[in-house]
Amino acid sequence: MKTRRETAGHLAAVITIIIWGTTFVSTKVLLEDFPPVDILFYRFLIGLIVLIMVHPHVLTFRSWRQEALFAGAGLCGVRLYFLLENIALTLTYASNAGMIVAVIPMITAVLAHFLLSGEKLEPRFFIGFAAAFTGLALIFFNGQMMLKLNPLGDILAAASAFVWAAYAILMKKISTFGYHTIQCTQRIFLYGLLFMVPALFLFDFRFDASPFASPANWLNILFLGAGASALCFVTWNWSVGVLGAVKTSAYIYMVPVITIAASVVILQEKLTWVAFCGGALTLAGLYISETKPKPQLKEEQI
Repeated sequence: MKTRRETAGHLAAVITIIIWGTTFVSTKVLLEDFPPVDILFYRFLIGLIVLIMVHPHVLTFRSWRQEALFAGAGLCGVRLYFLLENIALTLTYASNAGMIVAVIPMITAVLAHFLLSGEKLEPRFFIGFAAAFTGLALIFFNGQMMLKLNPLGDILAAASAFVWAAYAILMKKISTFGYHTIQCTQRIFLYGLLFMVPALFLFDFRFDASPFASPANWLNILFLGAGASALCFVTWNWSVGVLGAVKTSAYIYMVPVITIAASVVILQEKLTWVAFCGGALTLAGLYISETKPKPQLKEEQI
């Protein structure tokens, strides 16, 4: 039963990453008519509405400690991560941001080692991280090793990696409350939207109905809201509860690989051998990180 549940957890994480890896297509289309902060607000507002429609029984107040964890998860996983990453991408190279964000599994593993019980660091995780990180370097730089530092942008990218790792830790703690995953995700989205309100005023948010006249915009914003936000955050949060913060976060290695595959299929971009080898090495690193060590059999005493 436990093995079946863990298998479902791995499957949920893979489905989540596949969808998250293709969101760049929808975001690219929407950026032609919407500012980044508007897209962020609309996708999570739609996500919250969808979750309430699917599961109308929302959580009631139980304790200030629980509310603090929900608020922290909303701040880290909804508001800060996406805002920091979007700002970082305007200040540094996408390759820099991609490589920095790729250390999320490592940051998560270190935090989990000290803050969570039962999630200790193992040698195979470091081996998998080294393989995956090397593969990601091949993907992002495509054989042209020209890393240029942009201090502010790189610092913001590192901050986004840290807050997502913190979100994973908070979500693991929230999973012990025994609530339905959809209810927990509803609460997290609510706090995330509340924390997003100041950013809306900061970036001069103004509601404009004209972009919604486009069916393509509607389809893409619904995909981001109902699919990439409502569905994926539920499946991701459930996976964290089942597999743990470290094992689930390791699937983030797959995002650039999925993005490359989507670029080839949807945008008809060319796949280079360097990128192909990088993707294979990244998947190998993920496999090493996720596999359990075989239990050593005790020698029978004669």
